Amino acid sequence: MKYQVLDRIFNKHQTSRKFERLEIDANFYIVDTSEQVRRFADKPDEVILGKDVRLSFPELIGLEEVLISILQGNQELFELEGIQRCLEHSSDLLYIDIYILSEPSQNQEKNRLIIFLEDVTDRMLVKQKFSQHSHETNLLSSVLSSYKNYMDKVITSMADALIVTAKSGEIKKVNRAALELFGYSEEELINQSISIIIDDNQLLQKAIQQYTIFHKYFQNAEVVCRTKTREKVLVAFSCSVIQKKIDGLEDIVYIGRDITARKLRQQRHSAQYSITRIISESTSIKSAIPEILRMICESLGWDLGELWTTNEYISTSTLQSQNYPVLRCVEMWSSRNVAIREFKLVTWKTIYQSGMGLPGRIWTMGTPIWVRDVKNDVDARSQFATTSGLQAAFGFPILDDLQTFGVMTFFSRENQPPDVDLLQMMVSIGNQIAEFIKRKHAEEALLESEERYRDLFENANDLIQSANSYGQIIYVNRAWYETLGYTPDDITNLNIFDIIPPEYQKQCRQIFSRVLAGEKIEAVQTAFITKNGDIVILEGNISCKFENGKPIATRGIFRNITQRVAAENALREQQEQTERLLLNILPETIANRLKIQPGNIAEDYANVSVMFADIVGFTQISARLGAIQLVKLLNQIFSAFDRLCDRYGLEKIKTIGDAYMVVGGLPNRSSNHASAIANMALDMQKAIAIFNTENQQNFNIRIGIHSGPVVAGVIGIKKFTYDLWGDTVNIASRMESHGVVGKIQVSEYTYNLLHNQFIFEKRGEIEIKGKGTMTTYLLQGKAR
Repeated sequence: MKYQVLDRIFNKHQTSRKFERLEIDANFYIVDTSEQVRRFADKPDEVILGKDVRLSFPELIGLEEVLISILQGNQELFELEGIQRCLEHSSDLLYIDIYILSEPSQNQEKNRLIIFLEDVTDRMLVKQKFSQHSHETNLLSSVLSSYKNYMDKVITSMADALIVTAKSGEIKKVNRAALELFGYSEEELINQSISIIIDDNQLLQKAIQQYTIFHKYFQNAEVVCRTKTREKVLVAFSCSVIQKKIDGLEDIVYIGRDITARKLRQQRHSAQYSITRIISESTSIKSAIPEILRMICESLGWDLGELWTTNEYISTSTLQSQNYPVLRCVEMWSSRNVAIREFKLVTWKTIYQSGMGLPGRIWTMGTPIWVRDVKNDVDARSQFATTSGLQAAFGFPILDDLQTFGVMTFFSRENQPPDVDLLQMMVSIGNQIAEFIKRKHAEEALLESEERYRDLFENANDLIQSANSYGQIIYVNRAWYETLGYTPDDITNLNIFDIIPPEYQKQCRQIFSRVLAGEKIEAVQTAFITKNGDIVILEGNISCKFENGKPIATRGIFRNITQRVAAENALREQQEQTERLLLNILPETIANRLKIQPGNIAEDYANVSVMFADIVGFTQISARLGAIQLVKLLNQIFSAFDRLCDRYGLEKIKTIGDAYMVVGGLPNRSSNHASAIANMALDMQKAIAIFNTENQQNFNIRIGIHSGPVVAGVIGIKKFTYDLWGDTVNIASRMESHGVVGKIQVSEYTYNLLHNQFIFEKRGEIEIKGKGTMTTYLLQGKAR
């Protein structure tokens, strides 16, 4: 067993090793040592035979039970490893391993402990360095892992698309922006060739050559790419090569930004500018249309363009066939890169009724249409278009002011998703072409009818004249001579201001100055003096012709409106009389509403005051007076009442025989309607008294007042008047008919509105026809 333990100690690390030896007895006293034991002791001076070993090796303090166990044979071996010593007179460290085992004897009391000491400094230093290196490696690995996670997040959050491929073009990595741009999932792209999304198969080789030869990278190379649905997108790629230690294993990094929208805007701005230039420079419609078709196709990437009209090149006869149009293709342009000969032949022979096929639908609807896949479109040419490789189509009307001149249609071999912005732009271009066509038609008509216009000037009924910038007349037509009575000899030295009446001179000189400044006066009214001195009223327009920015001549076209002005003045006077009569019948606000919107008028008023006044004994009075005298007397009384009505801002409703009806609080709503009615009622009593004194009569009136809601308005279509309806009117009438002669009877409701401002006498409860018993009051006068 002893030799097995020694073998474990000496062959532990499979290397040559050197040990020092120390023997101690059962009392832990040193009994023998090797030569170099002192070098391993914590206190070398204490390594003396007979001394306690714990003084020189304090590590054994506390291990007494272990040492005794080894002495007694209960334990074979005890090891202490990696004990550190600081060498005297040096900063170096010493590391030792201690092995303790028993040296048995026949007499157990004489058993000894053998302590082997080994210098393991070199091995410990190597172990520490290895541990430190391992720790540093772990730290570096953690940092690299964190950095990788960080870079993965950066790549994922990039707005630009990132693609990493091998040198062979096999995709190794893509970020989220690339997946969103091209519409694939990550699984669908990884390990696939980059040609699945990039049309340019040479881009990869170009990137490698650029790096290999020039040590430069591609920057913003514009590349046509394809989405999962095979739609085209334009991407600006920057390419770089990631060099690896092994040649031929380089990775290619593509960073791309979708510039499709930007390129489309540039192309469309360019197309609009080019079309505007074509329109401005073209001398005819026929020369402009092919260029417009070509420019739209080339600028916007379409393969075929067509013009459909009801007549060749949109002549003026096109407008005559718009009710039942038959559309024919009159112009076509196609790219040299497409072989569509059969489709063209079919197109030249095809005609469309309104609403049929793509051109017919656009013509009927007057709006642009987009066809994503022509094979699914209801069109006679769909099959031929598909056979020719055409996929998408769109068209727009050449339209202005709801007048359609033609339809333009375009086809593409590419899958083109609907583009609302493009259609909107084409609407604008269609309007622009329509304006060009209208202008050309106008120019042609102007050239063709110039002579006819000259004849028209001479034979026109309007007065046409021309004067130079000083006002000297240089031309007048026949109607001018006949209307004003002058002769050609008269106008030789005649200035325009010589025949303008004094009251029009200032106005006309101001207008003449404005015309010379470049303003066209569309409507002007003036007057000329005829040769025999009469005044002729004229209206018309004046313009000026300029050469090199200078006024050369003014032109005026006038119509004789003398009779019309006289008729208008007479009509205006008649209207004023009618207006005055209408205001005597109706309130002003109601009259104004009827003038604007004839018809019935009815309006609710929540709180007004109604008064009825009746001349008592009118039947007996009329029996003793003549009819004419009676009417004159009534006119005096009611005229006095009318003046009181105006004074208090009240509205007279009507007179019925000897009864007078007035209301306060409408049609203009007011809060003092009751007090105004009360004041008028008191003044009416005074007015009757004055009338009796002046006319030696003994007329008495009976007055009734009630307040509340009414409906007021005008009904009927003949002899209409402004009237009131409602229970308030009925009660006011009962207040008068059940009243006291010479008194003013008011309802309790009106009394509650006025009792703080006026003096009342309570009459008490009286029986009112149709209403039962009501409490009434007699108005005596104003409160002081």
